Amino acid sequence: MADLDADPAVEYDAVVYDLDGTLAELAVDWAAVRRDVGRTFETHGVDPGDRDLWRLLERSRKEPALAEAVEATIAEHEREGARTSARLASADRLLAHPADLPVGVCSLNCEAACRLALERHELDGRVRAVVGRDTVETEKPDPEPLLATLRDLGVSPERAVFVGDGERDEVTAERAGTDFRYAEDWG
Repeated sequence: MADLDADPAVEYDAVVYDLDGTLAELAVDWAAVRRDVGRTFETHGVDPGDRDLWRLLERSRKEPALAEAVEATIAEHEREGARTSARLASADRLLAHPADLPVGVCSLNCEAACRLALERHELDGRVRAVVGRDTVETEKPDPEPLLATLRDLGVSPERAVFVGDGERDEVTAERAGTDFRYAEDWG
């Protein structure tokens, strides 16, 4: 268990966490998701080509029916992965924050999967705002999902920190004007 004595969150008015790879590890076979999304493209008469999953998601948005089907396919895998996810060390750090510190989640996963994982790991009572890929019009690294999370928490970007596990999270924080910490360094 992480040393929770010196909580770095006390420097901020809010903490926002990424979910997958930060608070929990969703049990998702992303190669299987890519295959299923490719089949969804083919069902809609569109060649998926050799695009990766996130390029397919982006491409799907040109056609509303395809976009809806692709989102549903990805979200189904994410929800199932959330139900069987593993809890990570940052979850302990989150629970050690002062009870009055606003905490949010900003994730590239769908909002329902985020909520399922938070509930599974008994973090849902501590997280006040959840923004997933499908909550707002854009997703990370665009700053809007993080900014929407901070608006829900009632905290300005310069008074918050975003804790994540990857470069996409770091770029999102930079674009939003928010401090960033890698989960492994956060505690």
